[in-house]
Amino acid sequence: MSDLKHSDFFNHIVKSLSDKAVAKLEVGESSLWAFNLFKSQLRNLESEISDVAISIDKRIGVKFVERGPLDLEFRVSDDIIIFSLHTDAFTFDESHPIWKHSGMRSEHGRGYFGMISVYNFLTDSIKFNRVNDQGVLVARIFIDRHRNFFMEGKKQLGLIFNNPGSDAFTDSSARRISEVIIAHCLDFDIITPAFDQVRIISVQEMIEKSLSSIVSTGKRLGFRLQTDEDLT
Repeated sequence: MSDLKHSDFFNHIVKSLSDKAVAKLEVGESSLWAFNLFKSQLRNLESEISDVAISIDKRIGVKFVERGPLDLEFRVSDDIIIFSLHTDAFTFDESHPIWKHSGMRSEHGRGYFGMISVYNFLTDSIKFNRVNDQGVLVARIFIDRHRNFFMEGKKQLGLIFNNPGSDAFTDSSARRISEVIIAHCLDFDIITPAFDQVRIISVQEMIEKSLSSIVSTGKRLGFRLQTDEDLT
């Protein structure tokens, strides 16, 4: 068998393993490393913000929780912020602006990234099990195999770190991103649903649900970032 000439398909398999598979494994390691930096900085922020919150009003809650190996939860006031690590390596469509940055195509596997998504929910949505309430995708942090990163997000969140392949992810990066995201979430308030959206409910809904779960609550931002004009 060892004397058989390898086909083009076999050689393609070997090349894919050498170029793509190795790059994706390194992306996964870099992403987990960055996620652990967020874990450390959010734990620090829990202590620091708690000290300030107590001096303002003892009723203000601040809490950091590890929800599992891939999810971090930061609760502050009436907001819950979830940092969620994806286990896959991602690349981008040919039309994505990332390819306009120099060097992104110059190295095999350079266009692969790990992704940490950040979501914003209301504390009472979880506390009272209001399953119809909406969460908000606030930002996505992309980390490459070399531990460089960039971020997509709403308004200023997409403008601070927007240089793929050049910005090294560090403790300082994790700290600043965490602070900006927390500040951003606290800035947006709940918007009252339009009257016509909630003026009629069925008897079945009243029987099966409490009134609070019938009224879907969410912040003013839409859940799907890609449809928003101010996505950067």
